Amino acid sequence: MTKDELIAVLRLQNIPNIGDITAKKLITHCGSPIAVFTDKMKHLEKIEGIGRVILRGLQNKKYLHAAEMEYEFILKNNISCSYFLDVDYPKYLKHCVDAPILLFKRGNMQLENKKIISIVGTRNSTSYGRAFCEEFIENIAPLDPVIISGFAYGIDICAQRAAIKYGLQTIACVAHGLNQIYPKTHLKYVDEICKNGGFLTEFWSTSNPDRENFLKRNRIIAGISEATIVIESAEKGGSLVTADMANNYNRDVFAVPGRVRDKYSLGCNNLIKGQRAHMLTSAADLIYLMNWQLEESVSAPVQKQLFVELDENEKIIYSFLRKDGRQLVDQIALECHLPVFKTVSSLLTMELKGMIRPLPGKQYEAI
Repeated sequence: MTKDELIAVLRLQNIPNIGDITAKKLITHCGSPIAVFTDKMKHLEKIEGIGRVILRGLQNKKYLHAAEMEYEFILKNNISCSYFLDVDYPKYLKHCVDAPILLFKRGNMQLENKKIISIVGTRNSTSYGRAFCEEFIENIAPLDPVIISGFAYGIDICAQRAAIKYGLQTIACVAHGLNQIYPKTHLKYVDEICKNGGFLTEFWSTSNPDRENFLKRNRIIAGISEATIVIESAEKGGSLVTADMANNYNRDVFAVPGRVRDKYSLGCNNLIKGQRAHMLTSAADLIYLMNWQLEESVSAPVQKQLFVELDENEKIIYSFLRKDGRQLVDQIALECHLPVFKTVSSLLTMELKGMIRPLPGKQYEAI
């Protein structure tokens, strides 16, 4: 974008009573963000939902001055901007009607051709939730997904630290401008996250981490990914709001079950009980239900290892595939008398060991 175009978008973003949906309507009608401010008022009045209050805002020069100041901040601090019509705008978020018209980015983000997973949960995480979170990310790492979270206490920061540990990109969606970090105790993670992903926000440098900003931030977390995972939540909480948003965007939602009397499992259990989330007990569940193939993410050819140790389930599956050839996942589970989730988990492990390979249509064959 040119300087004038970016300032026009910033100006539009800053005018009260103009949300992202209305802003997109204005830009579409006028042809460009600059044209919104140069078009005649009598033409703008004909747009549905554009009244006198909005028209006065478009004419008010104070929003132009504020946009110019924010532009200087962006320039001075080497912040990248992503306009909703740009090719580098997150592709899944682009399909959300209320997605921000402009995003601010800092770091080293590469989202093209990547599987993207959002992980959220309570700030008061338990050892159970943290252990599951790390184990899940370790097991999903061969697919090289991008891990999205909110940089908050608890599950959020656990997911982002685990992503870095296992060599994955992680993006922190924050509820404030990029001139600050919240919570401040997480300052020590900033450099690592910037090297392995980065920070993303729709908020200006003048924005603080206010309560309403977190709710707006949640729609980005829900909309930017293919799947949202909730790991621990009380009966009410921001994680459940994010899950509802993901459902509204027609995205897959997964929840980790817990004991029925555990406070921070109530939210997840209710999501599963209300059929608003798939039950997630392992990385294999996500891989199976999302129909993801390991071979799409790993470029190196699979080679059979010598003297591989197999557990009992793996031995049964390998023997069956050697005897009967390529088979569907469901057929493997049926013939080997194993639950589907255990079958998928074993297949993933065997693939990493170079004993089997995936085929189109959820089929596998022995090597």
